[in-house]
Amino acid sequence: MKLSRRGLIGGVLAGGAALALPLPAVAVGTEWRLAIRNVHTGESVDALFARNGSFVPQGLAELNHGLRDWRTGQATAMDRRLLALLVRLRDKLELSGRTKIDLISGYRSPATNASLRARGGSHTGVASQSQHMLGKATDIKVAGVRLDRLHGAALALGGGGVGFYPRDGFVHVDTGRVRHW
Repeated sequence: MKLSRRGLIGGVLAGGAALALPLPAVAVGTEWRLAIRNVHTGESVDALFARNGSFVPQGLAELNHGLRDWRTGQATAMDRRLLALLVRLRDKLELSGRTKIDLISGYRSPATNASLRARGGSHTGVASQSQHMLGKATDIKVAGVRLDRLHGAALALGGGGVGFYPRDGFVHVDTGRVRHW
Protein backbone atom coordinates (compact mmCIF):
# COMPACT_ATOMS: atom_id res chain seq x y z
CA MET A 1 0.00 0.00 0.00
CA LYS A 2 1.25 3.48 -0.80
CA LEU A 3 0.74 6.14 1.83
CA SER A 4 1.35 9.80 1.22
CA ARG A 5 3.46 11.53 3.84
CA ARG A 6 0.45 13.68 4.79
CA GLY A 7 -1.84 10.64 5.02
CA LEU A 8 0.66 8.72 7.11
CA ILE A 9 1.23 11.63 9.51
CA GLY A 10 -2.53 12.10 9.89
CA GLY A 11 -2.96 8.38 10.47
CA VAL A 12 -0.20 8.30 13.08
CA LEU A 13 -1.77 11.25 14.90
CA ALA A 14 -5.19 9.59 14.80
CA GLY A 15 -3.60 6.30 15.93
CA GLY A 16 -1.90 8.10 18.82
CA ALA A 17 -5.21 9.63 19.85
CA ALA A 18 -6.78 6.18 19.71
CA LEU A 19 -4.23 4.91 22.21
CA ALA A 20 -5.79 7.20 24.83
CA LEU A 21 -9.16 5.42 24.57
CA PRO A 22 -10.12 2.45 26.77
CA LEU A 23 -8.74 -0.77 25.30
CA PRO A 24 -10.62 -3.86 24.33
CA ALA A 25 -8.80 -6.82 25.86
CA VAL A 26 -5.87 -8.01 23.74
CA ALA A 27 -4.48 -11.17 25.28
CA VAL A 28 -0.75 -11.60 25.69
CA GLY A 29 0.57 -13.98 23.04
CA THR A 30 -2.02 -12.94 20.45
CA GLU A 31 -1.88 -10.80 17.35
CA TRP A 32 -4.74 -8.91 15.75
CA ARG A 33 -4.46 -8.25 12.06
CA LEU A 34 -6.93 -6.84 9.55
CA ALA A 35 -6.78 -6.90 5.79
CA ILE A 36 -9.21 -4.58 4.04
CA ARG A 37 -9.78 -3.54 0.45
CA ASN A 38 -11.67 -0.37 -0.40
CA VAL A 39 -14.03 -1.32 -3.25
CA HIS A 40 -14.20 2.31 -4.45
CA THR A 41 -10.47 3.04 -4.67
CA GLY A 42 -8.99 -0.45 -4.96
CA GLU A 43 -6.57 0.37 -2.13
CA SER A 44 -5.67 -2.44 0.25
CA VAL A 45 -4.33 -2.43 3.78
CA ASP A 46 -3.02 -5.47 5.64
CA ALA A 47 -2.04 -4.28 9.10
CA LEU A 48 -1.00 -5.87 12.37
CA PHE A 49 -2.63 -3.53 14.89
CA ALA A 50 -2.25 -5.34 18.22
CA ARG A 51 0.36 -7.73 19.60
CA ASN A 52 0.95 -9.25 23.05
CA GLY A 53 -1.59 -7.12 24.87
CA SER A 54 -0.65 -3.78 23.25
CA PHE A 55 -1.81 -1.83 20.26
CA VAL A 56 0.67 -1.20 17.45
CA PRO A 57 0.58 2.52 16.50
CA GLN A 58 1.81 1.95 12.91
CA GLY A 59 -0.90 -0.68 12.30
CA LEU A 60 -3.59 1.57 13.77
CA ALA A 61 -2.39 4.43 11.56
CA GLU A 62 -2.55 2.24 8.45
CA LEU A 63 -6.08 1.09 9.29
CA ASN A 64 -7.23 4.64 10.10
CA HIS A 65 -5.95 5.69 6.68
CA GLY A 66 -7.49 2.69 4.92
CA LEU A 67 -10.87 3.23 6.60
CA ARG A 68 -10.88 6.99 5.84
CA ASP A 69 -13.66 8.82 4.03
CA TRP A 70 -12.58 8.01 0.48
CA ARG A 71 -14.63 10.90 -0.90
CA THR A 72 -12.84 13.63 1.09
CA GLY A 73 -9.64 11.90 2.21
CA GLN A 74 -10.43 12.72 5.84
CA ALA A 75 -9.42 10.13 8.43
CA THR A 76 -10.23 9.68 12.09
CA ALA A 77 -9.11 7.41 14.90
CA MET A 78 -11.32 4.39 14.30
CA ASP A 79 -12.84 2.78 17.37
CA ARG A 80 -10.52 -0.03 18.42
CA ARG A 81 -13.59 -1.99 19.55
CA LEU A 82 -14.74 -1.89 15.91
CA LEU A 83 -11.38 -3.21 14.72
CA ALA A 84 -11.59 -5.98 17.35
CA LEU A 85 -15.18 -6.73 16.27
CA LEU A 86 -14.04 -7.12 12.66
CA VAL A 87 -11.34 -9.57 13.80
CA ARG A 88 -13.92 -11.52 15.83
CA LEU A 89 -16.28 -11.53 12.84
CA ARG A 90 -13.57 -12.84 10.52
CA ASP A 91 -12.67 -15.52 13.10
CA LYS A 92 -16.35 -16.47 13.51
CA LEU A 93 -16.46 -17.03 9.75
CA GLU A 94 -13.30 -19.19 10.10
CA LEU A 95 -11.34 -17.06 7.64
CA SER A 96 -7.60 -16.50 7.73
CA GLY A 97 -6.11 -13.30 9.11
CA ARG A 98 -5.03 -12.35 5.59
CA THR A 99 -8.55 -12.65 4.12
CA LYS A 100 -9.48 -9.23 2.78
CA ILE A 101 -12.67 -7.64 4.02
CA ASP A 102 -14.20 -5.53 1.24
CA LEU A 103 -14.93 -2.06 2.58
CA ILE A 104 -17.92 -0.20 1.18
CA SER A 105 -17.80 2.55 3.82
CA GLY A 106 -15.75 3.19 6.94
CA TYR A 107 -15.33 6.65 8.43
CA ARG A 108 -17.70 9.18 6.92
CA SER A 109 -17.13 12.90 7.40
CA PRO A 110 -20.17 14.93 8.48
CA ALA A 111 -20.15 16.62 5.04
CA THR A 112 -20.17 13.28 3.22
CA ASN A 113 -22.87 11.92 5.50
CA ALA A 114 -25.07 14.98 4.92
CA SER A 115 -24.53 14.76 1.16
CA LEU A 116 -25.47 11.08 1.03
CA ARG A 117 -28.52 11.69 3.17
CA ALA A 118 -29.64 14.66 1.05
CA ARG A 119 -29.12 12.76 -2.17
CA GLY A 120 -31.37 9.87 -1.20
CA GLY A 121 -33.44 11.07 1.73
CA SER A 122 -33.88 9.29 5.03
CA HIS A 123 -35.07 6.09 3.31
CA THR A 124 -31.48 5.40 2.14
CA GLY A 125 -30.48 4.14 5.58
CA VAL A 126 -28.04 7.04 6.02
CA ALA A 127 -28.67 8.14 9.61
CA SER A 128 -28.32 11.82 10.46
CA GLN A 129 -26.24 10.85 13.51
CA SER A 130 -24.43 7.95 11.84
CA GLN A 131 -21.95 5.79 13.73
CA HIS A 132 -19.77 6.16 10.61
CA MET A 133 -19.12 9.80 11.59
CA LEU A 134 -17.79 8.61 14.96
CA GLY A 135 -15.38 6.06 13.47
CA LYS A 136 -17.52 3.28 14.95
CA ALA A 137 -19.03 1.71 11.82
CA THR A 138 -18.21 -0.10 8.60
CA ASP A 139 -20.25 -1.40 5.69
CA ILE A 140 -18.59 -4.58 4.46
CA LYS A 141 -18.74 -7.75 2.41
CA VAL A 142 -16.29 -10.62 2.02
CA ALA A 143 -15.59 -12.31 -1.32
CA GLY A 144 -16.70 -15.94 -1.24
CA VAL A 145 -18.92 -15.48 1.83
CA ARG A 146 -22.66 -15.34 1.29
CA LEU A 147 -24.11 -12.09 2.57
CA ASP A 148 -26.70 -13.87 4.74
CA ARG A 149 -23.89 -15.85 6.40
CA LEU A 150 -21.91 -12.66 7.08
CA HIS A 151 -25.06 -11.07 8.51
CA GLY A 152 -25.79 -14.08 10.74
CA ALA A 153 -22.24 -14.14 12.08
CA ALA A 154 -22.36 -10.41 12.86
CA LEU A 155 -25.67 -10.84 14.70
CA ALA A 156 -24.31 -13.81 16.68
CA LEU A 157 -21.43 -11.71 18.02
CA GLY A 158 -23.78 -9.17 19.61
CA GLY A 159 -21.09 -6.50 19.40
CA GLY A 160 -23.29 -3.57 18.37
CA GLY A 161 -25.53 -2.57 15.50
CA VAL A 162 -25.97 -4.86 12.50
CA GLY A 163 -27.74 -3.80 9.32
CA PHE A 164 -28.54 -6.12 6.42
CA TYR A 165 -28.56 -4.59 2.93
CA PRO A 166 -28.88 -7.52 0.51
CA ARG A 167 -30.04 -5.34 -2.40
CA ASP A 168 -26.94 -3.15 -2.01
CA GLY A 169 -24.65 -6.12 -1.28
CA PHE A 170 -23.28 -5.33 2.17
CA VAL A 171 -23.66 -5.73 5.92
CA HIS A 172 -23.31 -2.79 8.31
CA VAL A 173 -21.53 -3.43 11.63
CA ASP A 174 -20.95 -0.87 14.36
CA THR A 175 -20.03 -0.64 18.03
CA GLY A 176 -23.05 1.41 19.04
CA ARG A 177 -25.82 -0.13 21.12
CA VAL A 178 -26.89 -3.64 20.14
CA ARG A 179 -29.68 -3.43 17.56
CA HIS A 180 -30.45 -4.76 14.10
CA TRP A 181 -32.38 -3.84 10.99
